Amino acid sequence: MDLKIAIFQHVKNEPSGYFETIFQEHGIPFEYIRLYETGEVPAVRDATHLVFMGGFMSVNDEEEFPWLKQEKELIRRSVKTGQRVLGICLGAQLIASAHGRKVYPFVKETGWRSLNRAEQATGIFSRFPETFHVFQLHGETFEIPCGGQLLAIGNDVKNQAFSYRNALGLQFHLEMTGEIIREWSKDLRKHEQSVIARETPRYLAESNRLCRMVAQDFVGHGLIR
Repeated sequence: MDLKIAIFQHVKNEPSGYFETIFQEHGIPFEYIRLYETGEVPAVRDATHLVFMGGFMSVNDEEEFPWLKQEKELIRRSVKTGQRVLGICLGAQLIASAHGRKVYPFVKETGWRSLNRAEQATGIFSRFPETFHVFQLHGETFEIPCGGQLLAIGNDVKNQAFSYRNALGLQFHLEMTGEIIREWSKDLRKHEQSVIARETPRYLAESNRLCRMVAQDFVGHGLIR
């Protein structure tokens, strides 16, 4: 089967950002599943890779957003069959919840934050810097699935990245672009806006580099430079 990526988008202003840029650069086919429009998870039989983006809702809001349950079922099935799965923020929490782990309100993180690579990190995270900066926008955290591995650690929120079989979950946002940061900053307090505006030129290029590393690992190193 030819490579094709299905991107599950939960809200209009949370696209795949720099991941999309990378996929377009290398002619990698992808399609958006815009759940905020359709309200249901379709069959994605032709997709070889699945990406689950962020959103304002909680994975626990299944009554209000029934498609969350459908996504969890798809994630469980995909992980079981060996299909590559990437979850970002809400997407990472979906992977955890799909495998019976708790997702719950915790410290709210907004803007650029420093993380540490876990001491025993393997896979692509073994090539991450010991300390790196990423963009955060979340108010919940998760337990790591049994048998999963912690890959990155935060000061205020410990569980920041994990692998579980063929799935990778990132609590943070490597997909950030200047445009997305401006969009997300519009409703923040003035102080938060000014801090983010000051720090973005310092950290965005490195975030893009790490995003490219994750994309390479996700689709195969031979397909992305």
